[in-house]
Amino acid sequence: MYAVIKTGGKQYRVASGEKIKVEQIAADVGQEIVIDQVLAVGNGAELKVGTPLVSGATVKATVVAHGKHDKVRIFKMRRRKHYQKRQGHRQQFTELQIGAIAA
Repeated sequence: MYAVIKTGGKQYRVASGEKIKVEQIAADVGQEIVIDQVLAVGNGAELKVGTPLVSGATVKATVVAHGKHDKVRIFKMRRRKHYQKRQGHRQQFTELQIGAIAA
């Protein structure tokens, strides 16, 4: 069984037992959260798609860790203008362990 969930402005296809990294969620490590924005639920050949959400469907997940992704380096340059700008960014994430999917 799998589900397509929406969190942090992005969509993820998740199955029970998977670990995923999502945009940072304000929850403590070890805390169980319930994601109720489920866009689709599939079980084998059967697929239930919501308009836009599947009513009554939830995904339970446990917060495993918080962290930062690798640094993304931004470099801007204008040739012959003596302009160079360096910038870096590390996006924060929350790692989730997917538990039960209830449709």
